Amino acid sequence: MRDSFFFLIRVLSHLYLLLFLLRFIMQWIRADFYNPLAQFIVRATNPLVVPARRLIPASSGIDLPTLVLLVLLEVIATWLLLYVASAPATLIQFAEFVLLRLVSLTLSLYTWTILVYVILGWISPGGYHPLTMMLAELNEPVLRPIRRLLPPISGLDLSPLLAVILIQALSLAIPLPNLLR
Repeated sequence: MRDSFFFLIRVLSHLYLLLFLLRFIMQWIRADFYNPLAQFIVRATNPLVVPARRLIPASSGIDLPTLVLLVLLEVIATWLLLYVASAPATLIQFAEFVLLRLVSLTLSLYTWTILVYVILGWISPGGYHPLTMMLAELNEPVLRPIRRLLPPISGLDLSPLLAVILIQALSLAIPLPNLLR
């Protein structure tokens, strides 16, 4: 029973946190908020972000209310996971876990979005789909510098492969206990 509850907390918190992370990144890269996927993310996160905007102003192009909510939600999720697992942690360890889980979530997000972006590019090259456009906006800032180092070879773009390899190497270097991954 405890394992099932732990699993539910971990999966549902990851999914909800991903929405806030996506909203923050989309604001940061100035993504098209008229995209249907972006509209879904905005509507799903608005119940918490709109009241937070009254208390916390945005600061020089950074969506501070969404970032604060992302961190607070991660604090709650990490505390719940540690509580359910009966795993004690000092305040410093807890703060470390929260920060590392956010980094891990971001790396995981980019791994999956790059993979889906590549697969959609194979299935429908040059075709328009709102998901493809959103993935392009999210991933191009990561892939562009890699393309400068590794230009396409005979028309084959290997930058997504190198990006995923580098992201996975970074993910493996994150010192998180398995129960918090």
